[in-house]
Amino acid sequence: MIDQRVLPVSFEYLACDSAASVAQAIHDMVVRGAPAIGVAAAYGVALEAMRLHDMPTENFSKDLESGFTILAQSRPTAVNLFWALERMRRVWSSVVKQEQAFVAQHLLAEAHEILAEDIRINRIIGEYGAALLPDEARVLTHCNAGALATAGHGTALGIIRSAHEAGKRISVIADETRPFLQGARLTAWEMMQERIPVTLITDSMAGFMMSHGEIDAVIVGADRVASNGDVANKIGTYMVAVLARRHNIPFYVACPLSTIDMTLPTGDGIPIEERPDSEVKGYNGMHWVPEGVAIRNPAFDVTPAELVTALVTERGVVYQPDKKRLHALWPSTLR
Repeated sequence: MIDQRVLPVSFEYLACDSAASVAQAIHDMVVRGAPAIGVAAAYGVALEAMRLHDMPTENFSKDLESGFTILAQSRPTAVNLFWALERMRRVWSSVVKQEQAFVAQHLLAEAHEILAEDIRINRIIGEYGAALLPDEARVLTHCNAGALATAGHGTALGIIRSAHEAGKRISVIADETRPFLQGARLTAWEMMQERIPVTLITDSMAGFMMSHGEIDAVIVGADRVASNGDVANKIGTYMVAVLARRHNIPFYVACPLSTIDMTLPTGDGIPIEERPDSEVKGYNGMHWVPEGVAIRNPAFDVTPAELVTALVTERGVVYQPDKKRLHALWPSTLR
């Protein structure tokens, strides 16, 4: 996988060969973004099965189960992680009595399908979302919900890409997204690769830009959406949503259905990951805070559904999301 910790200074790949190495890569943010985490976890299960396939049956089952556990513990907020693991577990259950090499190949095939499916879904989300943006729209995005955060194309940035492909003259305003700088390092880099106009601002400049009429829409991704439409996304998203409401700017959330957690009544139940102090102290070996100062580093916040103009999913655009509207996204046979 692409090592996102070193972009854009260098472009490097990091190889994984087990569930433990994939879990470590997820935890360390080699790979990040809810859909990409889900895809990586699926491959983590497949890699573990391939690594273990010559072991006795009892050891194979025990160690593969441990692989599921360590992957589930890698990051708590992105629900796609758990969705992908559950999907891989169902495949395992369906072939559990087969030869272990057969099981491993079936798990690998499912990981391949999860990857391909994510790209297809992103393309559909892109088409729905592109229709929402007028020509020459100036779009603010927070964090990185592009190809790097998915299997390819992207969710929030996928909408930008699709609008650009459709001939719309879209420009992007990317905020830095402290403390890990996903906007500055990743979103700006992705847009420059696509030759889509992009302007970088600090997180604290969003209100100024909105108040001066320089932003026409906000589009972000999501790491988990509760059944009432509350959205967990990168820390700082809530502030952007409040500012967008104050200035009557549409606030769109792009996410696949796998990000919607219908088991949670509200966003209050979404676990919020606290990351290491070192990420706030500085970056890339440089520190700029006094030693010993108390630090908080929640990685996500929750935006109430009332601030969300619409969710953009592979099954359409859901305006004013609530439990009834989200429930209707699934066919009655799957509810």
